Amino acid sequence: MKAWAAKAPLLLLLRAIALGGAPETAAVLPFGNAAPGAPASTGNLDWIGESIAETLRDALTTHGVVTPDRDEIQKAYRGLNLRARAVLTAASVMKIGEAADAEQVIFGRFEFRPSGAEVQKFSESRGSLRIFGRVLNRRKMKQSSEFEESGALDDLPALEAHLAWRVLGIVAEDEAPPETEFRSLRPAIRLEAEESYIRGLMAGSPEQREKYFMQAARLDAHFAHPCYQLGLIHYQRKEYQQAEEWLQKVGAGDIDYHRASFLLGLALFQSGDYAGAQKAFQTVAAAAPLSEVFNNLGAAESRRNLPQALADFRKALEGDPNDPVYRFNTGYALYKKGDLAGAAEQFRAVLDRNPEDPMATLLLGRCLKKQGLKADANSGGARFQNQERLKTAFEERAYLQLKSLLDRKAAGAGAPEK
Repeated sequence: MKAWAAKAPLLLLLRAIALGGAPETAAVLPFGNAAPGAPASTGNLDWIGESIAETLRDALTTHGVVTPDRDEIQKAYRGLNLRARAVLTAASVMKIGEAADAEQVIFGRFEFRPSGAEVQKFSESRGSLRIFGRVLNRRKMKQSSEFEESGALDDLPALEAHLAWRVLGIVAEDEAPPETEFRSLRPAIRLEAEESYIRGLMAGSPEQREKYFMQAARLDAHFAHPCYQLGLIHYQRKEYQQAEEWLQKVGAGDIDYHRASFLLGLALFQSGDYAGAQKAFQTVAAAAPLSEVFNNLGAAESRRNLPQALADFRKALEGDPNDPVYRFNTGYALYKKGDLAGAAEQFRAVLDRNPEDPMATLLLGRCLKKQGLKADANSGGARFQNQERLKTAFEERAYLQLKSLLDRKAAGAGAPEK
């Protein structure tokens, strides 16, 4: 099974299979530095190759192409013992594409040349940049001709945008909008902020990552990527208030908005703001009605003792009937409601999948003894409060890409014959 299929929402996946299609998959590799022997005074420019890859990945994802994320690409490099950001041979590109389970692979290189004959003048001029790219189609065993973008380093965002539009036209021709429209979808980001953000992604330690992301956010207050990353860092440290402050800076028009809202909902839930968490998860559910979103929405509603919690847990369970978290939460909502027979059925299903689940075992026992949540606290009822379970993984990318496939299939089916 392909990687996208393993992550896809079940009902959408079944519909995609019924339509006889699968979304296009394209791995974007970091562009290699073709001048590794450049004078040290030019600094480490490997961030440029990573920046190109991130821009291409964002553009393709936005237009419904399945794109393995940066972590997946790095894993493929490590599995093949390849050096990250190296200029690759065609054989290595083919192997990475296979390891990433991608039908197409976008790769290339860049060359930077300082202005002037003397290297010390680099500090006075950013120099010139040339970017070369190709697309390898593994399914057709065909490689595109090489295309080039060139200009000043200060023009990197514009060069990347034009390159992304050209790549989209090769990988998913039907999805490529007019270039003027494509450019308008990309907010202008200060080059220094982009560099700091990419260096943050490349940094080896959490402290260095945070330093670079903070710098990127200060350099450009409208740059959402570092705000999301800083929110994630604070959430992982259980610093929920700081996480909320950063995540709320990600606006509705940003590519990170829904995953930032999902993470914001988790942070608000953990800090005890269940109404705020409910609102955040409702925002996400409206755009990406995934099981994990309905599950967490139900958890926030359940903490507020709202009756719709059970319905949302059941929506989550409908999307994946084999998930023990969804089974447990559905059972727990029934238990709180007083439907002990229905709750027992769900807790048995949890234990069928995980016999070592202690809370499911205890709750099943209480159901069989007819001891509901409102039983006397002296009998142990108090310990069974607030047992809702959360999902922390958010698979929006797989959902949106499958949705794009289904929308295209539907549009093609309804189009008049020529």
